[in-house]
Amino acid sequence: MSFVVSCCSSVDIPVEQLKENNISYVPMHYSLDGEAFLDELETRAPMADFYKKMSEGAITATSQVNIDEYKKYFESFLAEGKDILHICLSSGITGTYNSALIAKEDLLEKYPDSKIVLVDSLCASCGYGILALRAAKMQKEGCSVEETADYIEKLKHRVQQWFFSTDLSYYVRGGRLSAVSGWFGTVLKICPLLEVDGEGKLVPREKCRGKQKAITACAEKMKLLTENGSKYDGECYIANADCIDDAKALAAILEKEFPKLKNKIQIVDVGAIIGSHTGPGTTGLFFVGKEK
Repeated sequence: MSFVVSCCSSVDIPVEQLKENNISYVPMHYSLDGEAFLDELETRAPMADFYKKMSEGAITATSQVNIDEYKKYFESFLAEGKDILHICLSSGITGTYNSALIAKEDLLEKYPDSKIVLVDSLCASCGYGILALRAAKMQKEGCSVEETADYIEKLKHRVQQWFFSTDLSYYVRGGRLSAVSGWFGTVLKICPLLEVDGEGKLVPREKCRGKQKAITACAEKMKLLTENGSKYDGECYIANADCIDDAKALAAILEKEFPKLKNKIQIVDVGAIIGSHTGPGTTGLFFVGKEK
């Protein structure tokens, strides 16, 4: 391999897919009721257990990969003579991109003939995962690290990422909704439809009265934003935080609207890093569409 395709553990792509595509990852950190964990995908506890504890009142928190961790991780490849393409979780959500930049600058003093190419994905969860998978595909086809990075830089503006949730308390806690909005939303059974926007930030877009309307609105966004309409046959991921029935309901609508996606939609778990902030009851839809 001419270079390593790399990401962090927040991609929410099944670890088996990462391995099949030779995608390396660096684990982030999370805590559950004060107990710290390294987000190692191979050994992480089932996400159903994680969300059950959150529902029972467990407090969660996350922390990014720090500079020293990035240096150690990157150097493990540089010491073997491998260049690196590392795709970072959106800078609109975390500061991990800046930590990776500092680590890169320090390491290139020691490895001046090596390449560390960083991409700020402006994406989260499976949106970020789609970029990593596309990069791995290009690498297998013999593209250079620069060619691959240029392609990913353009593609990231076309990755559509839409979320809705049946529990707003975690969005209030994280500051994405005010306490008043969260209270009224809960009382009125409002499921806000949120998007990861062009700056990589999670922002509310629509207020849907009830879960079924949120599911329908999510499907409508895909109909509106795919470039080739019902003929779309590209990547489609639905991530769920312990609400598999909602994910399946959305998938059923999409399979009718997009016949070429039948049996191709991948339903996955929202992982511990993103899930610590969105909480149980969150569903996300990810596909490649029109530029934001």
